Amino acid sequence: MAVYVYAVTRREHPCRLDGLTGVGPGDPPVRVVESGELRAVVSDVGEEEIRPRRRDLIAHQAVLDRLLADGTPLPLQFGYVAPDDGAVRQVLDERADTYLDALAGVQGCAEYNVKAEQEEGALLRGILADSPRASGLNEEILAGDTDPRLPLELGRLVAGEVERRRSHASAELIRALAPTARAYVVHPPTGEDFLNLSLLVPRDGERSFLDAHTELARDTDSGVRTRVAGPLPPYSFVP
Repeated sequence: MAVYVYAVTRREHPCRLDGLTGVGPGDPPVRVVESGELRAVVSDVGEEEIRPRRRDLIAHQAVLDRLLADGTPLPLQFGYVAPDDGAVRQVLDERADTYLDALAGVQGCAEYNVKAEQEEGALLRGILADSPRASGLNEEILAGDTDPRLPLELGRLVAGEVERRRSHASAELIRALAPTARAYVVHPPTGEDFLNLSLLVPRDGERSFLDAHTELARDTDSGVRTRVAGPLPPYSFVP
Protein backbone atom coordinates (compact mmCIF):
# COMPACT_ATOMS: atom_id res chain seq x y z
CA MET A 1 0.00 0.00 0.00
CA ALA A 2 1.15 3.54 -0.74
CA VAL A 3 2.36 5.60 2.22
CA TYR A 4 2.28 9.31 2.87
CA VAL A 5 5.57 10.59 4.33
CA TYR A 6 5.69 13.46 6.82
CA ALA A 7 9.28 13.67 8.01
CA VAL A 8 12.61 11.98 8.62
CA THR A 9 14.14 11.80 12.10
CA ARG A 10 17.06 10.13 13.81
CA ARG A 11 16.31 6.70 15.27
CA GLU A 12 16.49 8.00 18.84
CA HIS A 13 13.68 10.53 18.29
CA PRO A 14 10.76 9.32 20.46
CA CYS A 15 8.16 9.87 17.71
CA ARG A 16 5.25 10.16 20.12
CA LEU A 17 2.47 9.63 17.60
CA ASP A 18 -0.33 8.22 19.78
CA GLY A 19 -3.69 9.76 18.97
CA LEU A 20 -2.59 11.35 15.71
CA THR A 21 -4.44 10.58 12.49
CA GLY A 22 -2.94 11.15 9.10
CA VAL A 23 -3.64 12.65 5.72
CA GLY A 24 -6.37 11.19 3.55
CA PRO A 25 -9.75 9.52 4.21
CA GLY A 26 -10.38 7.07 6.99
CA ASP A 27 -8.25 8.74 9.67
CA PRO A 28 -5.22 6.45 9.13
CA PRO A 29 -2.91 6.10 12.14
CA VAL A 30 0.54 7.65 11.91
CA ARG A 31 3.45 5.25 12.34
CA VAL A 32 7.20 4.84 11.84
CA VAL A 33 9.31 3.08 9.21
CA GLU A 34 12.90 2.47 10.37
CA SER A 35 16.16 1.81 8.58
CA GLY A 36 19.57 2.01 10.19
CA GLU A 37 19.95 5.25 12.14
CA LEU A 38 16.88 6.86 10.58
CA ARG A 39 13.13 6.85 10.93
CA ALA A 40 10.47 8.02 8.50
CA VAL A 41 7.10 9.07 9.89
CA VAL A 42 4.32 7.83 7.61
CA SER A 43 0.68 6.80 7.31
CA ASP A 44 -1.09 4.55 4.84
CA VAL A 45 -2.88 6.28 1.99
CA GLY A 46 -5.10 5.03 -0.82
CA GLU A 47 -4.65 5.53 -4.54
CA GLU A 48 -6.63 8.77 -4.62
CA GLU A 49 -4.81 12.00 -5.41
CA ILE A 50 -3.67 13.89 -2.33
CA ARG A 51 -4.92 17.46 -2.47
CA PRO A 52 -4.26 20.33 -0.05
CA ARG A 53 -7.65 20.18 1.67
CA ARG A 54 -7.87 22.04 4.95
CA ARG A 55 -8.37 18.90 7.03
CA ASP A 56 -5.31 17.25 5.48
CA LEU A 57 -3.11 20.34 5.79
CA ILE A 58 -4.01 20.48 9.48
CA ALA A 59 -3.25 16.76 9.92
CA HIS A 60 0.12 17.14 8.18
CA GLN A 61 1.10 20.09 10.37
CA ALA A 62 -0.12 18.38 13.56
CA VAL A 63 2.28 15.50 12.97
CA LEU A 64 5.21 17.86 12.43
CA ASP A 65 4.32 19.98 15.46
CA ARG A 66 4.28 16.84 17.63
CA LEU A 67 7.69 15.79 16.28
CA LEU A 68 9.14 19.26 16.79
CA ALA A 69 8.11 19.20 20.45
CA ASP A 70 10.59 16.36 21.08
CA GLY A 71 13.40 17.24 18.69
CA THR A 72 13.99 18.67 15.24
CA PRO A 73 12.74 16.56 12.31
CA LEU A 74 13.46 16.99 8.62
CA PRO A 75 9.97 17.87 7.38
CA LEU A 76 8.70 16.96 3.93
CA GLN A 77 6.45 19.32 2.02
CA PHE A 78 2.78 18.43 1.88
CA GLY A 79 1.93 15.74 -0.66
CA TYR A 80 4.93 13.38 -0.67
CA VAL A 81 3.77 9.79 -1.30
CA ALA A 82 5.93 6.67 -1.64
CA PRO A 83 4.77 3.38 -3.21
CA ASP A 84 5.19 1.34 -0.01
CA ASP A 85 7.29 0.85 3.13
CA GLY A 86 10.05 -0.82 1.12
CA ALA A 87 10.44 2.24 -1.09
CA VAL A 88 10.70 4.43 2.01
CA ARG A 89 13.44 2.21 3.47
CA GLN A 90 15.29 2.28 0.17
CA VAL A 91 15.35 6.08 0.16
CA LEU A 92 16.47 6.15 3.80
CA ASP A 93 19.32 3.79 2.92
CA GLU A 94 20.36 5.59 -0.26
CA ARG A 95 20.28 9.06 1.29
CA ALA A 96 21.36 8.13 4.81
CA ASP A 97 24.48 10.31 4.83
CA THR A 98 22.60 13.29 3.42
CA TYR A 99 19.78 12.97 5.94
CA LEU A 100 22.12 12.46 8.90
CA ASP A 101 24.18 15.52 7.93
CA ALA A 102 21.03 17.59 7.52
CA LEU A 103 19.65 16.42 10.88
CA ALA A 104 22.93 17.36 12.54
CA GLY A 105 22.66 20.80 10.96
CA VAL A 106 19.18 21.51 12.33
CA GLN A 107 19.49 19.68 15.65
CA GLY A 108 18.12 21.71 18.54
CA CYS A 109 16.68 24.39 16.25
CA ALA A 110 13.38 25.58 14.81
CA GLU A 111 12.58 27.75 11.85
CA TYR A 112 11.22 31.27 12.22
CA ASN A 113 9.93 33.16 9.21
CA VAL A 114 10.02 36.94 9.06
CA LYS A 115 8.14 38.92 6.43
CA ALA A 116 8.48 42.68 6.05
CA GLU A 117 6.49 45.33 4.24
CA GLN A 118 6.72 49.11 4.20
CA GLU A 119 3.75 51.45 4.41
CA GLU A 120 3.57 53.15 1.02
CA GLY A 121 2.63 56.58 2.31
CA ALA A 122 5.56 56.73 4.72
CA LEU A 123 7.89 55.52 1.98
CA LEU A 124 6.79 58.17 -0.51
CA ARG A 125 6.86 60.93 2.09
CA GLY A 126 10.41 59.97 2.97
CA ILE A 127 11.49 60.04 -0.67
CA LEU A 128 9.94 63.47 -1.28
CA ALA A 129 11.49 64.83 1.92
CA ASP A 130 14.98 63.55 1.09
CA SER A 131 15.11 64.12 -2.67
CA PRO A 132 14.98 67.75 -3.85
CA ARG A 133 14.54 66.60 -7.44
CA ALA A 134 11.58 64.35 -6.62
CA SER A 135 10.02 67.05 -4.46
CA GLY A 136 10.48 69.65 -7.21
CA LEU A 137 8.92 67.42 -9.86
CA ASN A 138 5.99 66.65 -7.60
CA GLU A 139 5.39 70.33 -6.93
CA GLU A 140 5.47 71.16 -10.65
CA ILE A 141 2.92 68.45 -11.40
CA LEU A 142 0.65 69.57 -8.54
CA ALA A 143 0.91 73.16 -9.76
CA GLY A 144 -0.61 72.10 -13.08
CA ASP A 145 2.39 71.64 -15.37
CA THR A 146 1.19 69.28 -18.11
CA ASP A 147 4.60 68.37 -19.53
CA PRO A 148 4.29 64.55 -19.94
CA ARG A 149 7.99 64.14 -19.21
CA LEU A 150 7.54 65.24 -15.59
CA PRO A 151 5.48 62.26 -14.29
CA LEU A 152 7.67 59.86 -16.25
CA GLU A 153 10.83 61.23 -14.67
CA LEU A 154 9.22 61.32 -11.23
CA GLY A 155 8.03 57.74 -11.65
CA ARG A 156 11.48 56.49 -12.61
CA LEU A 157 13.11 58.42 -9.77
CA VAL A 158 10.63 57.14 -7.17
CA ALA A 159 10.83 53.53 -8.42
CA GLY A 160 14.62 53.56 -8.18
CA GLU A 161 14.54 55.09 -4.72
CA VAL A 162 11.92 52.59 -3.51
CA GLU A 163 14.14 49.73 -4.68
CA ARG A 164 17.20 51.24 -3.00
CA ARG A 165 15.41 51.85 0.30
CA ARG A 166 13.82 48.41 0.41
CA SER A 167 17.17 46.80 -0.34
CA HIS A 168 18.72 48.80 2.50
CA ALA A 169 15.86 47.90 4.88
CA SER A 170 16.24 44.21 3.99
CA ALA A 171 19.97 44.33 4.68
CA GLU A 172 19.37 46.03 8.03
CA LEU A 173 16.79 43.46 9.11
CA ILE A 174 19.06 40.57 8.13
CA ARG A 175 22.01 42.20 9.88
CA ALA A 176 19.99 42.53 13.09
CA LEU A 177 18.45 39.03 13.10
CA ALA A 178 21.05 36.77 11.49
CA PRO A 179 23.39 36.75 14.54
CA THR A 180 20.62 35.05 16.55
CA ALA A 181 20.38 32.17 14.03
CA ARG A 182 22.54 29.23 13.00
CA ALA A 183 21.64 29.85 9.34
CA TYR A 184 19.20 31.85 7.26
CA VAL A 185 17.60 31.75 3.80
CA VAL A 186 16.14 34.66 1.84
CA HIS A 187 13.10 33.64 -0.22
CA PRO A 188 11.50 35.65 -3.04
CA PRO A 189 8.97 38.01 -1.43
CA THR A 190 5.32 37.98 -2.48
CA GLY A 191 2.49 40.50 -2.44
CA GLU A 192 3.34 43.76 -0.68
CA ASP A 193 6.29 42.25 1.20
CA PHE A 194 9.83 43.25 0.33
CA LEU A 195 11.49 40.59 2.51
CA ASN A 196 10.75 36.91 3.15
CA LEU A 197 13.40 35.60 5.53
CA SER A 198 13.67 32.19 7.19
CA LEU A 199 16.04 31.71 10.11
CA LEU A 200 17.21 28.52 11.80
CA VAL A 201 17.09 29.55 15.45
CA PRO A 202 18.47 27.39 18.31
CA ARG A 203 15.68 26.58 20.74
CA ASP A 204 17.79 27.85 23.64
CA GLY A 205 18.31 31.14 21.75
CA GLU A 206 14.70 31.89 20.85
CA ARG A 207 14.48 34.62 23.47
CA SER A 208 17.41 36.45 21.89
CA PHE A 209 15.80 36.24 18.47
CA LEU A 210 12.42 37.48 19.73
CA ASP A 211 14.07 40.31 21.67
CA ALA A 212 15.97 41.38 18.55
CA HIS A 213 12.74 41.38 16.56
CA THR A 214 10.91 43.37 19.25
CA GLU A 215 13.65 45.99 19.15
CA LEU A 216 13.24 46.31 15.38
CA ALA A 217 9.46 46.62 15.71
CA ARG A 218 9.89 49.67 17.95
CA ASP A 219 11.25 51.65 14.98
CA THR A 220 7.99 52.90 13.49
CA ASP A 221 9.36 56.00 11.76
CA SER A 222 10.44 54.07 8.66
CA GLY A 223 6.98 52.59 8.12
CA VAL A 224 8.50 49.09 8.03
CA ARG A 225 6.26 46.41 9.56
CA THR A 226 7.40 42.87 10.21
CA ARG A 227 5.47 39.67 10.87
CA VAL A 228 6.96 36.59 12.56
CA ALA A 229 5.80 32.99 12.26
CA GLY A 230 7.28 30.23 14.39
CA PRO A 231 8.58 28.08 15.85
CA LEU A 232 8.17 25.93 12.74
CA PRO A 233 9.73 22.70 11.46
CA PRO A 234 12.82 23.67 9.41
CA TYR A 235 11.28 23.39 5.93
CA SER A 236 13.74 25.89 4.47
CA PHE A 237 16.76 23.88 5.61
CA VAL A 238 15.96 20.45 4.16
CA PRO A 239 18.39 19.36 1.40
